[in-house]
Amino acid sequence: MTQRSTRAKKRMKPVAPPETLQIIGLKTLPEIRPGDDLARLVVQAAQREGAGLRRGDVVVLAQKIVSKAEGCIVDLPRVKPSLLARAWARKVRNDPRLIEVVLRESQRILRMDERVIITETRHGFVCANAGVDRSGVAGRHRVTCLPADPDKSAKRFAAGIRRWLGITVAVIVSDTFGRPWRLGLVNVAIGAAGLRVLEDLRGTRDAYGHPLRATILAVGDELAAAAGLAMGKREGVPAVILRGVRFRVGDGRARQLIRPASEDMFR
Repeated sequence: MTQRSTRAKKRMKPVAPPETLQIIGLKTLPEIRPGDDLARLVVQAAQREGAGLRRGDVVVLAQKIVSKAEGCIVDLPRVKPSLLARAWARKVRNDPRLIEVVLRESQRILRMDERVIITETRHGFVCANAGVDRSGVAGRHRVTCLPADPDKSAKRFAAGIRRWLGITVAVIVSDTFGRPWRLGLVNVAIGAAGLRVLEDLRGTRDAYGHPLRATILAVGDELAAAAGLAMGKREGVPAVILRGVRFRVGDGRARQLIRPASEDMFR
């Protein structure tokens, strides 16, 4: 064999296949009701659909099913709107009862126009209508609110998976938020358990040896956005398994993703 053919053979040597990320949407979850054991229902759906759950998976739960399971549902006919809610409802051309719920769920109002009210929720999230939402809820006069503590919700779900299967998974509770300066909605993490939601690369170097001075990756939001590809808005996929994801195990919380007010240049 010539030296040239030897070199060519080396060049043709197959390389190891790239790591594969699986995004597995669970389509057979039943309608979630207050008091339901979400961990049990997700375990059953994953088994029924042939995916199962494995140690090291990341389970992403749509906020809506977490809110339903925790009873964060408001019947609008039972809401008595305040004078402020009535006045603002006229401005934004919306149901004053809905505006009242938004006000109750907010700690600060940032912007308001005919389309939406941008608020800071009690959790510290900046989003439209304090996360109060009519979509995905049975009945014309019912809305869901964000869970009282989405990080605790994620931790409780992870504990439920350990109880049912004896394995550890990371958990993200996601919701769709708009973003300043960008059109469209993207899933972000509002709750997390079992992983570091931020990866601080400051002080390290990139592939070319350049020092990284400001790079902090929002891993929690990246995972939520990836799951959003399978969730959609009309597909009825409220839980997603991410398999093959590299992440750092830790006691991260989604609240860590909120930029401190002292560093916020846009509010």
